[in-house]
Amino acid sequence: MSKIYDGIMGLVVGDALGVPVEFKQRDTFKVTDMVGYGTYNQPPGTWSDDSSMTLATVESIGRLGRIDVDDIMKNFSNWYYQGDFTPYGEVFDVGNATAKAIQRYNRGVKPLECGGKSIFDNGNGALMRILPLAFVSGITQEEIINVAHLTHAHEISTDACLLYTTIAQAVINWDGNPKRTLKLSENFSRVDHIMDFSRDEIKSTGYVVDTLEAALWCLYNTDNYKDCVLTAVNLGDDTDTVAAVVGGLAGIFYGCGGEKGIPEEWISQIARKEWIKELCEKLQMSNVNL
Repeated sequence: MSKIYDGIMGLVVGDALGVPVEFKQRDTFKVTDMVGYGTYNQPPGTWSDDSSMTLATVESIGRLGRIDVDDIMKNFSNWYYQGDFTPYGEVFDVGNATAKAIQRYNRGVKPLECGGKSIFDNGNGALMRILPLAFVSGITQEEIINVAHLTHAHEISTDACLLYTTIAQAVINWDGNPKRTLKLSENFSRVDHIMDFSRDEIKSTGYVVDTLEAALWCLYNTDNYKDCVLTAVNLGDDTDTVAAVVGGLAGIFYGCGGEKGIPEEWISQIARKEWIKELCEKLQMSNVNL
């Protein structure tokens, strides 16, 4: 399998692990395996909006071989209004800022003008779906920013997407130091030494800064995929997104199967897993760097 598949499946599995306990308070539950039902009453292996929007992005880039914000936004609209890119044809989870952006697009607003620009528009809805851009050959910061701005256009969210994509690229092209190229804004000053913080100092809310910090903390404080994503889920609150964000990175780094990779028994439970594999293969064959 390719690193694209490893990363995307890592994201989807992390998402599915977190779905049943989303919004639950830390230490009021304990997830140790793939389970179902819970918050949204969905069967095991069900993924949410994090994966849907990521896969909608993968599909567009794989089909066109380039970044086309209008096409990506059409996919988002088809997901939101028609249930495309979902496990079972129905949307059961969507963030407010994302919903508003897609509604604006549906009213005829240009794609790059749809994302919210206020300080209150800094949920993790752009960060959770930005991973596919790390695999695109010659991707520019402007392209990353444009794709982020489809739903979230404030600079804090934009900086998170740029930072995460840089980290993902470093993991893809691993040289032992995934932070070597980072230029940290003051909003992300803790990231440079996030591994030194205690669990109590890590927040796992839907605020994009908290999500990115929590994800990286889990990555740096574990040594295999399973422990990484379970640590993320058990932080509580925005469980699916924190696990999806770090799951993508851990999937790239540890791969699938083996002692440290994504457990095959988890992958086997993922809804539409063969379709996900096909999307990753199409992206692999298009204009990508792997």
